[in-house]
Amino acid sequence: MLLLKKKRYQEQLLDKTDNQISNLERMVQDIEFTQIEMKVIEGLKIGNECLNKMHQVMSIEEVERIIGETQDAVEYQRQIDEILAGGLTEEDEDAILEELNTITQEQMELPEVPSEPLPEQIPGTFPLYSAALASCTQFRAIG
Repeated sequence: MLLLKKKRYQEQLLDKTDNQISNLERMVQDIEFTQIEMKVIEGLKIGNECLNKMHQVMSIEEVERIIGETQDAVEYQRQIDEILAGGLTEEDEDAILEELNTITQEQMELPEVPSEPLPEQIPGTFPLYSAALASCTQFRAIG
C-alpha cells in the first residue's frame, strides 16, 4: 500500500512537472513572439520617423514645383530638338509644295533604258557590287 501511494505520488509529481514544462515552453514561445512584435513595432517607429523627416524636407508644393520645372525643361528640350532637326516652317513647306508641283507639271526627259541585259558578274567583284558598278557606269555614260 505504501508503494502504491508512493507510485501515485510520483505520477502526480510527473504530471505537475510535465505541466510546468509545457507552461515554460508556452511562455518561451510567447516571449519570442513578443520580441518579434517589439522589433516590428520598433521598425515601424523608425519608418515613421524617417517619413516625417522626409515630409519636412519635401512638401507637396515642393514636389509639384519640381514636376512643373521638369515638364518645362522637357518642353524646352523638345523645342531645341526641333530647331536642331531643321523643322520646316510653314513658308518652307509652301515653297517645297510649289517646287514639287512645278516639277510634276514639267515634261521631263528620262534617259533611255538599255535593252541589253546587264552582265552577270564583273570578274573579281561581288555580285551586288557588280550590279551597282554597272548601273553607275551607265549613268556616267548618259550624263
